[in-house]
Amino acid sequence: MYGKEELSNLIETYIRELPFPEEPDTLYEPIVYSLEGGGKRLRPLLAMMACNMFSDDVMRALPCAAAVEVFHNFTLLHDDIMDNAAVRRGKPSVQRKWGSNSAILSGDAMMIYAYRLLEEADASILPEVLRIFNDTSLKVCEGQQYDMDFESLERVPMDDYLHMISLKTAVLLAGAAVIGATCGGASQEDCERIRSFAMELGMAFQIRDDVLDSYGTQDALGKKIGGDITEGKKTFLTTAAMEAADEDTRRKLGGLMHNREMLADEKIARVLAIYEALGVREQAEAAVERYTERAIAALEALSVPAARREHMERLAYELTNRLK
Repeated sequence: MYGKEELSNLIETYIRELPFPEEPDTLYEPIVYSLEGGGKRLRPLLAMMACNMFSDDVMRALPCAAAVEVFHNFTLLHDDIMDNAAVRRGKPSVQRKWGSNSAILSGDAMMIYAYRLLEEADASILPEVLRIFNDTSLKVCEGQQYDMDFESLERVPMDDYLHMISLKTAVLLAGAAVIGATCGGASQEDCERIRSFAMELGMAFQIRDDVLDSYGTQDALGKKIGGDITEGKKTFLTTAAMEAADEDTRRKLGGLMHNREMLADEKIARVLAIYEALGVREQAEAAVERYTERAIAALEALSVPAARREHMERLAYELTNRLK
């Protein structure tokens, strides 16, 4: 069995050595730049760990794990265009550095390159890997569309918000894990259990991110705290607050979230005061715990010895307890 650090090093080395052409440089430099940005590499790590639970030959999953990471970074290039984001992972975004047209085209090339990497899967599983990848990719696009649709709504029902993050965040974690398990030779039943595990983990992970954005530290989050509030983004906390608030508080919260003139620190402080009064942080913490328990239950149902699940279980707790 490989530990987290060993697998992370394998992934990092493989991605760093991907043979992108040098010309045209305005197409490929943004791709290399975006992949050098690092990030958690969580999706390929899940793929490699899932493979390792069923096989000691983790190298068979490495190209597919990298494909998922390339796809994920492609979506970030296009997300930044939609959000007009100037910064990604502490550096200028691709669309800010090279322009929107280059970001669109480089993103398109990344999607195609992801398929090139998937071609390296064993021929016996390639159709299944492609099916999983295609289903996953479409669902990610659906989640992004729901997220954009929600921007114009004053209030989003909690069920709708949870459905959106299941598509935008959890589905890609699940797709990566199932592709990895498939590369490792897992049965269909175990692939379904892995999918359930990663979906539940993805929900807990996103809600934890929502909490971190308001209550974490800049070191833990990797960016300035309160960004979601400043930008007026829908999160678990705002959604829960809108459901719990009376009409007057709901109007105040809506006005604050849409206020682009107020100083950021004042806006964040006022919104957090409403969150505190309504107890939505506690509600979010309970949701994280609930989804984490379901994830671990699905993991424990796998038909592999407990020792082969150990690294994945530890990762799940690390991801969902980042603020504690």
